[in-house]
Amino acid sequence: MGQATGPQRQFPSGAEYAEALQHTQLCFRHPELQGARPELTKLGLPRAISGAFASVFSLTSDTSGRRYAIKCFTRHVPDQERRYQAISSRLAGLNRAELSQPWNLGFEYLPSAISVGQDHYPVLKMEWAEAVTLSSWLDDNHAHGFAVDRMADRFEALTRDLAAHEIAHGDLQHGNLLVAGDDTLRLVDYDGMYVPALDGMGGTERGHRNYQSPMRGNDDFGASLDRFSAWVIFLSLKAIASDPALWNRLHEPSGEFLLLTEDDFKSPGGSTRLQTLLTHPDRTVSGLADQVRSLAFQPLDVLPPLAVAAPKQRVAATNSAAAAPDTAAAAPGTSGLPGWMTGHISPQTTPTPTAPSDTVPDGFRTRTLLDVAAAVLCPLMLIATALMIVTGFSASPVGPGVPALAAVVLTVFARSRRAERMRARAALARLTDQLAQLEDPLKAAEKLRQERAKFDEAEAKRAVAFPRDQDKITARYRVDLKDAEKRKVRKQRDINRQIAGLTGELTSALTKALTDKQSVYVRDQLSRRLIAQSPPTGIGPKLASRLAAAGIRTAADFTGYRPVQNTHYNSTGAVLVLSGGRVVDVLGIGETKAIALDRWRRQLVAAAQARQPVSLSESERQPIEQSVARRRLHLIARRDEVESETDALRAKARKQMVDGQDRLSRENSVAGDRARQQRQDFGRRTVGLQQNSALHETLSDSVVAAKLRQRELSLMCYLRFLYIGR
Repeated sequence: MGQATGPQRQFPSGAEYAEALQHTQLCFRHPELQGARPELTKLGLPRAISGAFASVFSLTSDTSGRRYAIKCFTRHVPDQERRYQAISSRLAGLNRAELSQPWNLGFEYLPSAISVGQDHYPVLKMEWAEAVTLSSWLDDNHAHGFAVDRMADRFEALTRDLAAHEIAHGDLQHGNLLVAGDDTLRLVDYDGMYVPALDGMGGTERGHRNYQSPMRGNDDFGASLDRFSAWVIFLSLKAIASDPALWNRLHEPSGEFLLLTEDDFKSPGGSTRLQTLLTHPDRTVSGLADQVRSLAFQPLDVLPPLAVAAPKQRVAATNSAAAAPDTAAAAPGTSGLPGWMTGHISPQTTPTPTAPSDTVPDGFRTRTLLDVAAAVLCPLMLIATALMIVTGFSASPVGPGVPALAAVVLTVFARSRRAERMRARAALARLTDQLAQLEDPLKAAEKLRQERAKFDEAEAKRAVAFPRDQDKITARYRVDLKDAEKRKVRKQRDINRQIAGLTGELTSALTKALTDKQSVYVRDQLSRRLIAQSPPTGIGPKLASRLAAAGIRTAADFTGYRPVQNTHYNSTGAVLVLSGGRVVDVLGIGETKAIALDRWRRQLVAAAQARQPVSLSESERQPIEQSVARRRLHLIARRDEVESETDALRAKARKQMVDGQDRLSRENSVAGDRARQQRQDFGRRTVGLQQNSALHETLSDSVVAAKLRQRELSLMCYLRFLYIGR
């Protein structure tokens, strides 16, 4: 028996494994699994839980009495044994006392454990966990907000355990998170797990689509693999804990998700589910939803890990949020995230940019000589104006209004020369210029949203077009194969018909050859009977001479006669038919003598036919049979050529299909790389937009503050400063 672990070997299906597991005493090599009892369906067959890469069976050992989950692989996984050995070594090195809960299950990779047919295949022997999936647990417990909130904290603790040991599960989702009877979590399905020993290797799967970032690609494989799915699950648990009605509202019975799906991440603008969470009155729920939305378009390696701070910090963050409800959800903290997030993620996020600092003075300060002059001269000029009005003094071009105008001009001039005034104007101009240089966050966000929507639409079309184009190539291949097969059947049918007809052709050829031989013999015998030597009755020498003159010397020279009407004598005459078909009229040969000649000839023919050969000799048969045999061989060779031609057509069709599929794969891979780069660009732009929005808000506040301070430097404030000093 061979070991079927190579990449070229096809693994059995789940049904084939189930058939083999009906006889565990024969199919297993492992002593604890030999004779183990599988869990059965109602039909009495081993019950299988099937996935993309394997089928899992529950077996109870007869020797130990322990129950195991046996994973039987249905597809080849590159470096499978090496991966499991690295994962097993890493998990075995964990100190369970230091873990938040006993989430890791023991397993053993058995390279050649089960035989199916003539080959051996690897299996994974895992501890059986008496637990239910997270989604099933939520079906029963979603109404208990406290229990769900505690489950969210336990899930967060599990992700902390993984991060602390540089482990990533690779497929965090409801089906791989099991809840035990004590409400602690168990983690199953380690196929795509990352541990440091696997650094540099590629991933084997991309995880459940309803839990993965749209940015995740085939080349993503590292310690940050679980971050997006962790945020998605944490958001779902926190949302259900806050509002249990969300479970029945957003979840579907037996749905392959908790609250959000792949489409919600790819097209957040059109997502009813995500909008429900974004507009939820609970700021924790809406804030988490906003965080998931922003993380969906950022590269995986820049996503923040899900890590809750110490209890005191969480209480402080809660109290702070309660004390400032209007700013808790929007004001950026030191980490560049909303205030509600303080204490929920580690501080290694993108820093918030700060606006340039412009010191704007609050009001006027110390008086200058120009201020003193203005304070003294302005009242004097106003008094002069009053006296000129009272006395009626007017001397052109000096009128009563000139001193008052001069007072105003002097005051405005003195105010304009104040350093505070000039610095305030310069600061406002700089802030306004900086604000003008920034792109409007709302317009930028709308532009980014439209570009994302267009990109998502194009990606959705590409995702649909790729398998459709693959199907077209496969369909074309099948049509070509069908046409080639039709051509082969048609040509071989014609050839087989010709081969089958060769027997009849041989018979006909032999019959014709014998007939020709007999005809030659009869003619030869007739040519030997001269009319002159043995004339028929009534034919004398004179008539024999006349017949010879007409070309009739022997019985072979004519074939019969034809009666003719002799109009001249009103009697019936006769003409003789020569062997070439020509007729001759011989003088003296009337109908009576012609009949005598024909009777004589017929008697000779009958006598010759009685003595003619009845078969062909071997030398006469052989050329005919060889000719037919050669034709038969030619037709058989032609039939074989048709098979070869069909094989060539099949090979050509397959090459065209393979080339087409390869071309499509290359084009799709290039498009996928471009899409991944575009998603990364969207992620960078999203981060930049968040920074720009914060800077725009800071600059806007600074401009408003500068304008308010400029009001404190108004003309009335200056006059008050001149005479009151403040």
